[in-house]
Amino acid sequence: MRKWIVILCALLPSLAMAAGGNVHLDEANNDLTDKASLQRGAKLFMNYCFGCHATQYQRYQRVAEDLNIPKDLMEDNLIVDKNADYGELMKNAMTQEAGAQYFGAPAPDLTLVARVRGVDWLYTYLRSFYVDPSRPFGVNNTVFPNVGMPHVLEELQGTPRKVYETRMVDGEPVEEFVGLKSDGNGELSASEYDNAVRDLVNFLEYSGEPVKLERQQLGWWVIGFFVVFLILAYFLKKEYWRDVH
Repeated sequence: MRKWIVILCALLPSLAMAAGGNVHLDEANNDLTDKASLQRGAKLFMNYCFGCHATQYQRYQRVAEDLNIPKDLMEDNLIVDKNADYGELMKNAMTQEAGAQYFGAPAPDLTLVARVRGVDWLYTYLRSFYVDPSRPFGVNNTVFPNVGMPHVLEELQGTPRKVYETRMVDGEPVEEFVGLKSDGNGELSASEYDNAVRDLVNFLEYSGEPVKLERQQLGWWVIGFFVVFLILAYFLKKEYWRDVH
């Protein structure tokens, strides 16, 4: 009994993080069959995330083959460390000590982040940064308050700020938070940025379980096998019991 209590206690934080607490989460609507989206997501990850966050349980070669990225293109554009081998794990130069010094805590590996947090949480989180001068990097996040991470995608989104509306409550004007809005100084429009984040989250979901589509496809074959076996077993049973009745 004690063993199961320990396991449950270990799982509860992960379940809470995946659920996103009481924060409303937008649907990511990922499509793991969209290779173009996954390729764009890989490009975004390597350009904006990989400097701090590794995916050390993935290999460059596996990513290239799964996402239909030619080897020379992968080596020239997506393998940042030119001393890294094509078949190596996707590790970066950021040590835990350096991460703790720069950000207050080590930058986590992101190989399994989509499975731990959930794709909707990631999609909402990356679209929920806003200006906060009180924070070390000048930004905060509505999904992850007081996060120690800078808004690395700001050049794409622009500078996001909180938007308030004045409403009357009991005859008194009250400023109510209604959302976030970019200043419009980014490289992408609001819809383009949402699509870019979706591509990035799509890639992170793939990284968490590269064989997900194969597993699901295999599952249908297994179900089909059991259905056929059930039919054969039913008629075999009728044949054996024919003389009994």
